[in-house]
Amino acid sequence: MSAFTLLGFGPGGWGGALLLAAGTTLALALCGFLLGAVLGGLAAAAKLSGLLPLRVLAEGYTTLLRGVPDLLVIYLLYFGGSAALGGIAGLFGVTGFVGVPAFVVGVAALGIISGAYQAEVFRGAYLALDRGQIEAARAVGMHRGLILRRVVAPLVARDALPGLGNVWQILLKDSALLSVTGLVELLRQAQVGAGSTRQPFTFYLAAAALYLAITSLSTWGFSRAEAHARRGAR
Repeated sequence: MSAFTLLGFGPGGWGGALLLAAGTTLALALCGFLLGAVLGGLAAAAKLSGLLPLRVLAEGYTTLLRGVPDLLVIYLLYFGGSAALGGIAGLFGVTGFVGVPAFVVGVAALGIISGAYQAEVFRGAYLALDRGQIEAARAVGMHRGLILRRVVAPLVARDALPGLGNVWQILLKDSALLSVTGLVELLRQAQVGAGSTRQPFTFYLAAAALYLAITSLSTWGFSRAEAHARRGAR
């Protein structure tokens, strides 16, 4: 069977399965990125706060997650979460292995990992703020909440976009690690296709092309967002 037939959408073709798996990869990365943005924002706020316990906790989170291999984090969440669920299920008389849904593990792992990196991006963007604009906002009578919403947040988002784009690209590629949990994302589907047809080069090349297409579109999207955010900026 030719490569075009294998990767097509007709009988015996794997094109639909690969595109569906690519959609799963995108969903994983997007959900993990959004969760990471929440965690990263909270960690950045804690690092910038005047409370020592919060700063220590946030510093410990970012240091630990940036120092531990991503694959190990996935394993800890998958097996640790399953053990915790098994313990809870045992209280109700349920025996045997109780697994955490692989998609949930994937989103949690990607979110926790990316949150550590996004925290530093947000922190750096905040420290780069032009304090004169904040003082000007206070001078015209803006209260703290309004300054945060109308001045600080837009400026931080603008300066954070390049760093967030880098985190997103890394996250897309890290999603391939979740194949170890059995989740059928793009790499896992390529492995299944390669094993079923004994055409590994064809399927891994197709997966690489899909990853490249996704990352290229992402790069274009972030570039457009950066250009839009910097309109009128000096």
